[in-house]
Amino acid sequence: MAATTAVDDERPIGPAQCWCCGTTEDLAKLVHLGNHSEVAVCVRCAHSLSKWAWEIEDQTRTGLAVSARDRFRRLRKAVVRRGWHQHRYVGRGLRWIGRFTP
Repeated sequence: MAATTAVDDERPIGPAQCWCCGTTEDLAKLVHLGNHSEVAVCVRCAHSLSKWAWEIEDQTRTGLAVSARDRFRRLRKAVVRRGWHQHRYVGRGLRWIGRFTP
């Protein structure tokens, strides 16, 4: 982890670790939580957290858009379960599409 300073307003100096996956990144490349600046996640985990939060919000909603997003989520889970996202020919396209789907 990063070294902490004595003053609360200052951020730690040097590389820090993602609280989600544990990768070490430069502190400027991590996303910090508002009230808890000591908690930092990498951009990749921040995107995942955003998608998971959206899924939780959709649990209390109904409508065509919600059902479409649920279908995309089920499809994504099936692709990952089968390992198609790492396929030599179609994996790159599937990962690219995954960036823009819920």
